Amino acid sequence: MIPRQQASPRGRRVLLGISGGIAAYKSAELVRLLVRAGAQVQVVMTDAATRFVAPLTFQALSGRPVRLGLFEAADEAAMGHIDLARWADAILIAPASADFLARLRAGLADDLLSTLCLAADAPVIVAPAMNQAMWRAAATQDNLRVLRERGVRVWGPAEGVQACGESGPGRMLEPEEILRALNGALDVAGDARQAPLAGVDVLLTAGPTWEAIDPVRFIGNRSSGKMGFALARAARAAGARVLLVSGPVTLETPPGVERISVESAREMHRSVMRHAPGCDIFIGAAAVADFRPAQVASEKLKKGDSGSMELALVRNPDVLASVAALPEPPFTVGFAAETQDLRANALEKLRRKGVDIILANQVGGEEGGFDRDHNAVILLTADEERSFALQEKGRLARAIIAALAERYRARRTT
Repeated sequence: MIPRQQASPRGRRVLLGISGGIAAYKSAELVRLLVRAGAQVQVVMTDAATRFVAPLTFQALSGRPVRLGLFEAADEAAMGHIDLARWADAILIAPASADFLARLRAGLADDLLSTLCLAADAPVIVAPAMNQAMWRAAATQDNLRVLRERGVRVWGPAEGVQACGESGPGRMLEPEEILRALNGALDVAGDARQAPLAGVDVLLTAGPTWEAIDPVRFIGNRSSGKMGFALARAARAAGARVLLVSGPVTLETPPGVERISVESAREMHRSVMRHAPGCDIFIGAAAVADFRPAQVASEKLKKGDSGSMELALVRNPDVLASVAALPEPPFTVGFAAETQDLRANALEKLRRKGVDIILANQVGGEEGGFDRDHNAVILLTADEERSFALQEKGRLARAIIAALAERYRARRTT
């Protein structure tokens, strides 16, 4: 099979906005990569960004004078900022600081970069970079939620050691990752065969959920999230806009995929139900805990001398069934992880939860399933069955996404 040729930014016009932050040094390499790939790059810097990297650096790399101010007489004589907003095929803000995200959410137009974002018809993409505490702050997360609802694409951030010496989420994605994601974002000219999910919004869950017993213990499962993350990567490669709601895993977010991290089933349910009404396809690949402790101890429970411990459990909300029960549900796909009677149990789940497709996979054996690199599934609908043999999860995910796209388009046509 001839692999699909990846899109290229050659000839595309990329407006690269740089806001204030130490990650601005990475933007120099990003400009170099974009230019080498054949893109036309116009750099726009905020005043704070110029304190970290000199504009002359970006002028030398891009071959274009850097735009700095909203009131530059030579550029604004004929409303230059409007012309520049219309010029761009994509506006990419990398790094996007916490301050810039807040101003973008507020719709401010008090400098050139924020004005361009407000006036642009092109897609706006942000690659956040900030201290891990600033990223986790409620205000930042609320700003991101609103921006996503408005169609702004959020790429990253990555996790790791930061310039301040702390560690956690907040590192800007590496330039190579951003370039790969931008290749996909600019691939809007392909036909449905080349990009079967172009323009489709996919909401996907992955990983386990952890249900707290006390501050140090939890009830969980063996899911690694590998299958769900592979599906997110495959859906993005198929042209979809992908929002991934993930339980606690150690996997990196696929380039171009937006991610919301949660821990418990109730957190996952709240996040999914907030975004499900606006999506076209929902894929429930997470291994969501059916039950949680009725009470969570505020202090670590001691084992005592009895030699046993009893936990009262209560049922968690059913994420998959809740999505399928919406007044106008998306095309809904669930997973059935079973240790026995695979087909029978999966078909019963398909009927009981009212979903369009169930992907049934055997777990608990020596091959495939949880925390493995390979998997095999059976795709089941009310009137169809298709088997996918044991194979590497990335390859399997691409085959599953192709099959889902075919059935989604068929339902849309009907």
